[in-house]
Amino acid sequence: MNEETLLDKIKRKIDQLFSSGLSNPTEIAKKIHEDLSIDESTRTLNHTRANVKYHLHYAKKRKANPALAQACEERGINFDNVGIAWNKDKHWSIQFRPSKTGPTFEEMLQDHIDEIKKHTFNYEKIGRQNYNFPCLLVIDPADVHIGKLASSFETGEDYNTQIAVQRVKEGVDGILRKSSGFDIEKIVFVAGNDILHIDTPKRLTTSGTPQDTDGMWYDNFLVAKKLYVDILDRLIKIADVHVMYNPSNHDYTNGFFLADAIKSWYRTCKNISFDVSISHRKYFKYGTSLIGTTHGDGAKQQDLPLLMAQESGKLWSDTKHRYVYIHHLHHKISKDYHGVTVEALRSPSSTDSWHHRNGYQHSPKAIEGFVHSKDNGQIARFTHLF
Repeated sequence: MNEETLLDKIKRKIDQLFSSGLSNPTEIAKKIHEDLSIDESTRTLNHTRANVKYHLHYAKKRKANPALAQACEERGINFDNVGIAWNKDKHWSIQFRPSKTGPTFEEMLQDHIDEIKKHTFNYEKIGRQNYNFPCLLVIDPADVHIGKLASSFETGEDYNTQIAVQRVKEGVDGILRKSSGFDIEKIVFVAGNDILHIDTPKRLTTSGTPQDTDGMWYDNFLVAKKLYVDILDRLIKIADVHVMYNPSNHDYTNGFFLADAIKSWYRTCKNISFDVSISHRKYFKYGTSLIGTTHGDGAKQQDLPLLMAQESGKLWSDTKHRYVYIHHLHHKISKDYHGVTVEALRSPSSTDSWHHRNGYQHSPKAIEGFVHSKDNGQIARFTHLF
């Protein structure tokens, strides 16, 4: 594609289909994949759908401001980047803003409703077999940062929304393959932990730190939602699933909304349970194991064992193997305290510009999983490296 890139072809196709009367982003994306024979393994339908929504949004913006769009075109200015404009003549100097730069709440709500309508919620309870040596599998995609942007030209490794989704799916598949020799009767899936890279339309974290980003915030929210649904739909076919959500510093609000949306998505499913409160530390008992999870940006590591004992007194007294899985650090740390092992997990996300400049090389990139037996605590660990 020397003369025209795939993205150029997609943009041209979007304009053609929109002009022909198609307006639903999903239908347009499906038609593009069909007409251009796009392989899903090289470019996902959801990625194309995000391009469609973005392109249509600015097409409507240009239509609402034709004079401004023409003026920008005449001056070689990218109209999509214009937030404020001035119109000056000998009589007036007028400052004005183009139409809205993001979707309204009603538009996002309708998009969510359209997605729900396409999804079948008739989850029938799946019967499970009894195992002689039943085990729990913990799958923990830590610090995915959907929406993070890193360029190999600067940092040595690319990272974007599409790569993030591919790595999580590949990592979960890898953990499932590696653990297939165990009798898995239950799965704990750890959600949250900076699943999203930003928390505001201005491309900032919750506390206001600017970030290099790939895609619009609302598209990345929908990408993360679809990723979780795809993964959980697969996991419940293997064993009953318990979802533990950890609030985190990059997406304290949007991450909570996402977790609650996923809980609502599976409201009729009898094979999945949720602990998605805003509590910063969560606990789950399996056999003689007490498993805690937290993001890792709050309480100090050495304080987590005592906090576990205080916050889950009954569970503590009923168990003898205790673990706290933490995140946030993007690299491996494991330390035994009195009665509790605290373990920091690796992340699949690449190093961005700021971390690379300051020498924080988070490697290796990985997704991790752990097997707990009924009687002996953690008996195996698996790492899927990228």
